[in-house]
Amino acid sequence: MASVCVDDRYFDVGDDGRLTMVPGSLGLRDVVYYKTPGTHEFRKDDYPGLARVFVQVQAAGGGAAGAKAAAAQFMAAPGGAGGGYAERLVEASALGAVETVVVGAGGAAGTATVDGGNGGNSSFGGLCTANGGAGGQAVMASGDSLIAYSGTPGPLGGIGDITQGGGAGGGAFRLTGNQGHGGMGGESRLGHGGFQRASTGEGGAGRGWGGGAGGAVARDGDTVTGTAGQDGVVIVYLYG
Repeated sequence: MASVCVDDRYFDVGDDGRLTMVPGSLGLRDVVYYKTPGTHEFRKDDYPGLARVFVQVQAAGGGAAGAKAAAAQFMAAPGGAGGGYAERLVEASALGAVETVVVGAGGAAGTATVDGGNGGNSSFGGLCTANGGAGGQAVMASGDSLIAYSGTPGPLGGIGDITQGGGAGGGAFRLTGNQGHGGMGGESRLGHGGFQRASTGEGGAGRGWGGGAGGAVARDGDTVTGTAGQDGVVIVYLYG
């Protein structure tokens, strides 16, 4: 009768003689990305032999306000805050049959003199959650005198093995009726905030996932719409 040697780190021979894989010995098998804002489902039974998952959850960034300046005057807006981030390693035995996955949408762009919208939270069930970044507010009135405003505070950490809040949106200032600066968008773990500007126009859009929007600038009768924040993302690494 033939005999076979097996590596017990990867294989197990049952009492009935069947050769099976040791759970958790296969390493990384696949990566699932949830990039579309909204609600999705992660079904454990879709991945036979799943041993554990490593989850990265990035919340969305805040949008920025627009700006509207009277003739010979200047107005600028602070940047939106970056979305928070969380990660967690979860054993398959701790997963429900279905885990709800939520991907936060970037905060809406504010119209002239209207605040930017808040970025949405992102989550993987109740196991891992990150908080969205706040929108930049339309705090500066049109004018021609020196004035400065604080930026937009970043969100607090959420739920996970490691959590962190998003970066704060930069403040805005005016030097004269023709000079000043909008605020930079807040950074995120998986993205970057939009650039700050001194010339008339929309603030910069974030890059990657979860970055806050840069604040708008208007001068000498211009009206400028704000910029939307970047959407979040949920990434699930599957281990067998």
